[in-house]
Amino acid sequence: MIQREVVETGSRVASLEASLATVIRGKADVIRLSVVCLLAKGHLLLEDVPGVGKTTLAHALARGVDCGFNRLQFTSDMLPSDVLGVTIYNNQIQQFEFKRGPVFTNFLLADEINRATPKTQSALLEAMNELQVTIDGTSYPLLHPFMVIATQNPVEHHGTYPLPESQLDRFLMRLRIGYPDAVSEREILRNSSRDNAATQPVLSGQDVIQAQQECSRIRVDDSVVDYMLAVVEKTRSHESLSLGVSPRGAQALYRAAQALAFVEGRDYTLPDDVKRLVVPLFAHRVVLSGRLPLSQRTAEASEHILTDILAATDVPL
Repeated sequence: MIQREVVETGSRVASLEASLATVIRGKADVIRLSVVCLLAKGHLLLEDVPGVGKTTLAHALARGVDCGFNRLQFTSDMLPSDVLGVTIYNNQIQQFEFKRGPVFTNFLLADEINRATPKTQSALLEAMNELQVTIDGTSYPLLHPFMVIATQNPVEHHGTYPLPESQLDRFLMRLRIGYPDAVSEREILRNSSRDNAATQPVLSGQDVIQAQQECSRIRVDDSVVDYMLAVVEKTRSHESLSLGVSPRGAQALYRAAQALAFVEGRDYTLPDDVKRLVVPLFAHRVVLSGRLPLSQRTAEASEHILTDILAATDVPL
């Protein structure tokens, strides 16, 4: 039996999903996976064409939690100090002091992250992986919880800098929202004047931290772990992939499976949790082989390969 406190925390998480559904209509799976990403202590990359709600989802998720929120519009002239902060000399106290940048918050929206130069993009690496920032030899811890939600447009490539594999590996998930169905789009048009103010805080920062701790206690059977590792191993040996999933990616799958089970009201994980998570967690981590024609080296191709790997991997009973 799940303890009463866990049920209460799960109920509050469900209220966050319900709040997000009032803003992002007809995308229940995207909303659930976004919440799973938060509870798994991960960072989220939203990659899709303009106008489908990437920034809206990021805003709504951050504002659904009563925590700090900063937004950065990434551009080609942005410097690392614009993200992290800068050390300046204070004449009044006659010594150098560190002025904290926008990264010192709970939720950081990195809008159009691929428009910044690689030097600025890499400024987020330490923050995303170690929850700290090092400036002039001094390390400064970040707030808890901490989540980076980045957006990028995969279609327009002029004036953009694709994220390198090391940066992509820091994102727990890459999600695509896609166009809404006809019914949902009608609701969007009818309620467009009210959607912007729809999201109100339904969780506190402490609620999120407690939920993250509860997720880490979700039971993962050895057979499910073996299933995860079998999928990971197949990505490393697949003939169409030159780079498979790293151990960091395998750890991400483990945490995400626990979070998904928690969100769905279970204290144990299932092989179906793994199946549901493999594509959003692994598609941005694998690299297609150079032997494939250039026209076939697409994000969709990676997803199809992962789907084939899942179909060829024995599911534990």
